[in-house]
Amino acid sequence: MSYALTAISRNVKTGPIPVSTSTAKTCPDACPLKKSGCYADGGPLAIVWRKVTDGLGLSWDEFIGKVKALPKGALWRHNQAGDLAGHADTIDPDMLRQLVSANRGKRGFTYTHKPMTPDNAESVAYANANGFTINLSANNPAHADTLADMGIAPVVTILPADQLTATKTPKGRTIAICPAVLSDRVNCASCGLCQIASRKAIIGFPAHGSSKRKASAIAAA
Repeated sequence: MSYALTAISRNVKTGPIPVSTSTAKTCPDACPLKKSGCYADGGPLAIVWRKVTDGLGLSWDEFIGKVKALPKGALWRHNQAGDLAGHADTIDPDMLRQLVSANRGKRGFTYTHKPMTPDNAESVAYANANGFTINLSANNPAHADTLADMGIAPVVTILPADQLTATKTPKGRTIAICPAVLSDRVNCASCGLCQIASRKAIIGFPAHGSSKRKASAIAAA
């Protein structure tokens, strides 16, 4: 499996922060967006992702070395495409611990669509307790409630493409729309909400990209 780390992203949504890309082989079968609505399947990112998936990237050890070399305090996003290292729906706990260790002193954050089995949940809880923020990705607001009830990590959710105002989950939790969606003057570099592991509000991402109709259908289910 291969990985990539871009030192300065040119993505307007992330802003000029380091971002990584993991092979598509890390994506869980449980993710309903897999090959059916994922934003990373289109545009310039898809080209980068295909190269990494084809093996034209860094080995895991090389990638970890680059993470360790990031400046102290650096805000960076893991997996602009791809998911946490592991096989199919399973998170590799040893590889995640290596990543958490490499991130020490930095402000890394990511998202995972891997199902929260007891073993996966333990790994995610460990990461969030040790400075590397993993957001649990929900398919819709009801799913967001299920993940939030676990109490192990902050939660984000897909929303229909036309949902551009704050809303609530079925259990009454607040879903705040990603600020970078609402203003061109905001990006991950200036916001940083997704890196706050103690955050209570769920962040909503309206479906976007070339397959947003498919993603919207999943979010409305």
